[in-house]
Amino acid sequence: MDKIECVIMDWAGTAVDYGCFAPVKAFVECFNAMGLTVTPAETRAHMGLTKIEEVRALFAIDRVKAEFAAKYGREYGEEDVKRCYEGFEKALFATLENFSTPIPGVVQTIASLRADGLKIGSTTGYTQAMMDVVMPAAKRLGYTTDCCVTSDGLPAGRPKPYMMYQNMCRLAIESPRRVVKFGDTVADIREAQERRRMERGSHNGQQRDGADARRDIGTDESRAQGPHGRCAPPYVCRRGRLRSRRHNRTACTDRMHQRANEKLLTTNQLHRKQEESKDYGML
Repeated sequence: MDKIECVIMDWAGTAVDYGCFAPVKAFVECFNAMGLTVTPAETRAHMGLTKIEEVRALFAIDRVKAEFAAKYGREYGEEDVKRCYEGFEKALFATLENFSTPIPGVVQTIASLRADGLKIGSTTGYTQAMMDVVMPAAKRLGYTTDCCVTSDGLPAGRPKPYMMYQNMCRLAIESPRRVVKFGDTVADIREAQERRRMERGSHNGQQRDGADARRDIGTDESRAQGPHGRCAPPYVCRRGRLRSRRHNRTACTDRMHQRANEKLLTTNQLHRKQEESKDYGML
């Protein structure tokens, strides 16, 4: 069992901006500007992706596609996605600094993790330009990470694991099994599940309306015990729908080995007691 050396945090909804109000408001406004309607619930359903990918996901909603076709007399295209995203950036930057307040308890929790010697990384669906606004504002209120990676310059954002790889490289973490990912969206969980990482999902943040990300994936998971989730077993999650068959077989094999070891230990203890009884009788 590997000792946890690093916690990789999400930003909006997990560490700052409880409820993800900054991006939700900006998404609603940029679609309204094009004569289209998206609801806060619809935007939260895709939260965690890079923001351009979330715009694409919102356009792909059947109702939104129908609204666009009725208004413009054609199907939407990539140029429409880009135009909407430009409106999103404009709306977001207008208020982003005001939505960078750390969620209550986060500053103290991170301080406790650092006191235990853990490194604090982070990934985000924001771009680097957006984080250049968020990070200084959060720092003034006491929240910082040792590393922040955006998808800028990487092959992809979430749910691909490239930002987590970058965190590991910059923080000199040798094994994914020494990393815990903490986030509030399905995209965070899938980012962590990629390459069989341990993860720990939060059901607050953008999921404030009760739409628990864990419920979207559809299983009950075993939670690791211990201070700050450290020394967690390598298979923290039990989300079969996100786990490939190979991963399921591996998890089952590990459990079989564990049970076999426990049984062997019990047998050895019994043998020792029998031997001790014989020795006592000889005395």
